[in-house]
Amino acid sequence: MSAASLATAALTALAVLGLTACDSEPDTGSAAAAGPSVIAPGKPGEDNRTLSAQDAEEHRADDDSPNSADVAYARMMIQHHAQALEMTALVPEQAESGRVKKLSERISAAQGPEIEAMKGWLKNHGEKETGGGHDHAAMPGMATEAQLDKLRAARGNAFDQLFLTLMITHHEGAIAMATDVKSQGNNVQVEEMADDVVAQQTSEISRMREML
Repeated sequence: MSAASLATAALTALAVLGLTACDSEPDTGSAAAAGPSVIAPGKPGEDNRTLSAQDAEEHRADDDSPNSADVAYARMMIQHHAQALEMTALVPEQAESGRVKKLSERISAAQGPEIEAMKGWLKNHGEKETGGGHDHAAMPGMATEAQLDKLRAARGNAFDQLFLTLMITHHEGAIAMATDVKSQGNNVQVEEMADDVVAQQTSEISRMREML
């Protein structure tokens, strides 16, 4: 066999091997697209459902009606924000730091309207502001009554440090709740409100840590 024929045969063999290797590779693209299954909370009063990642996206695109996770989030966050406002109400008379006072004003200015927005959202969807048997004290980041009593009694720098410590924990709890509803909820408006909580309170946590 000539050198040219040998070269042609070798190239042909390599091409066949290459095609075989390509054919034998697993279709990771389609598997990745499928993704893990998703537990989709049902609408109020309905059972949860297990959906593929693709089904969950298609369901959400077609129907963003609130589910039980959306309603629970709005109800709990109203109470969660209310405690933050209770804490910030103490600041003007008891805080020493001007930075703490300004931060407190920003927190109040943001969370007051957010409470009204969530109340309005519940009303628009025919839901009550309370319900579901949520334990007030069990919500992430909530200060205990003993901690609030200590804050009410503090003055000056001692107040500032305790306020910042409690509010950082409070904000971290709100972010955890917002992150949960972003993965479990179905309503676009609730997701947007949760995004605002995550962005705003993450920034405020950074500021508060700098003040400690």
